[in-house]
Amino acid sequence: MVDTEDDVLQTIAAALQPFRKGGAEITTATDISEDLNLDSLAVMDLMMELEEKFDVSIPLNLLPEVRTVGDLTATIRKLKEG
Repeated sequence: MVDTEDDVLQTIAAALQPFRKGGAEITTATDISEDLNLDSLAVMDLMMELEEKFDVSIPLNLLPEVRTVGDLTATIRKLKEG
């Protein structure tokens, strides 16, 4: 069964909670590096955590295209759908 967009978004938002600034809500428009101030190491740790949670492999060549939480949600859904 493929997770719904909302399920994927909620899981990503939960994984990003430690990086929230000032209680700001994490939405599909949240910029992962700008709004959450994640450096490259933190992004790689996040990707490994999400790969494990969703049982997918996120190719490194896709990472430059993933800027927002919405981009990440769409990427994970595409990978899960095959």
